[in-house]
Amino acid sequence: MDWNEVLLQRIREKQAIIGVVGLGYVGLPLLVSFARAGFPVLGMDLDAAKIDLLRSGHSCLADLPADEIKALLGRGAVFSTDYAVLESADAVLICVPTPLNKTRDPDVQFLIQAGTGIARHLRKGMIVALESTTYPGTTDELLRPLLEESGLQAGRDFFLVFSPERIDPGRTDLTLDEIPKVVGGLSPQCLVLAQELYGQIIQTVVPVSSTQSAEMVKLLENTFRAVNIALVNEIAIMCDKLGIDVWEVVEAAATKPYGFMKFVPGPGVGGHCVPLDPHYLSWKLKTLDYNARFVQLAGEINSAMPKYWVDKVQDALNQAGQAVKGSTVLLIGVAYKPGVSDFRESPALDIIELLEERGARVLYYDPFVTELRADGIRLEGEPDLNAAVDSSDCVLIVTDHPGIDWEAVASRARLLVDSRFVLKRQKS
Repeated sequence: MDWNEVLLQRIREKQAIIGVVGLGYVGLPLLVSFARAGFPVLGMDLDAAKIDLLRSGHSCLADLPADEIKALLGRGAVFSTDYAVLESADAVLICVPTPLNKTRDPDVQFLIQAGTGIARHLRKGMIVALESTTYPGTTDELLRPLLEESGLQAGRDFFLVFSPERIDPGRTDLTLDEIPKVVGGLSPQCLVLAQELYGQIIQTVVPVSSTQSAEMVKLLENTFRAVNIALVNEIAIMCDKLGIDVWEVVEAAATKPYGFMKFVPGPGVGGHCVPLDPHYLSWKLKTLDYNARFVQLAGEINSAMPKYWVDKVQDALNQAGQAVKGSTVLLIGVAYKPGVSDFRESPALDIIELLEERGARVLYYDPFVTELRADGIRLEGEPDLNAAVDSSDCVLIVTDHPGIDWEAVASRARLLVDSRFVLKRQKS
């Protein structure tokens, strides 16, 4: 049987069953997009609480309304914690976490778990696509052998693909279907099928020559951001020492219509991509005896920004004749960016830890994050911003969430440290 032609036909007729492993910020929106396009879908995640939530018609993502989940269920979507649910799938998309361990090396335990679980239920004619960000070579060197333990051969019996996710939580100006999708296949047949599959939900599919190239594309995108954020953060420090308004400099430079892209300084970098992805590249190159100097330097600068802003808080308190120890410091915003509840790798976490190490009592206000449970931090958000400002010795703006009256905050605060230049931005 020509599995290539069978699968192409099933995809074109929207009969192909789409399974997604990992129903987080990447996997769940992807599942929704295929269901909207008319495909039958299966969702698999090892988190039983998440599966129970989805089965009951509730969303586990802040920017994906419950109505979308109810619509999925109405179309016959199946949610399960058991890999066996994937036996009927024609395509399985892997969207599991790929974090770093304490030594900043890739932690692929979730990917190994997914590959092993899928292999037990892999069948001929199935597409397996990895979307999780990782180092170049992962799809071919790690995932492929796991799947081939099934006795099936990649590129002949099943089709292996890498297509990097480009999900940006909270973004509203672009929908998932409007963001071009890069795909790389293990073989020409794999690539053709990947283009056809993703072309059903994405307006523009961008093919590259291999899974390794597709993996590298993702790392280039986020290393580019990490390096440029580090640059503008260092420019901010330089401007501070020179007595220059960095925001004025950034805005003026941004008027150049060519050769410049605007990045803004802040308390560091956060989220599931920029703080982590460049380290995959750095780690991989170390195995080839190459030192990725730009990547490492950018990481050092961005990682140092929380301490820079804690020092600013300490300086402000010292100038007011008050020590950090025993002072109450209010952080406004602990999410890693405006308008979302996601605090993964947020610089606020490091800021809180550093302030507490210096003896400060830390409070936080974030309209999107009611409680903070991460890296040993256990804090409840303040319910009333004005009351929190009034009870604090110093206020540090970390995340410039929309809807906050920053002028009112500035007028009430005894001391204000603005790491995001929110007030200058409003005045400009």
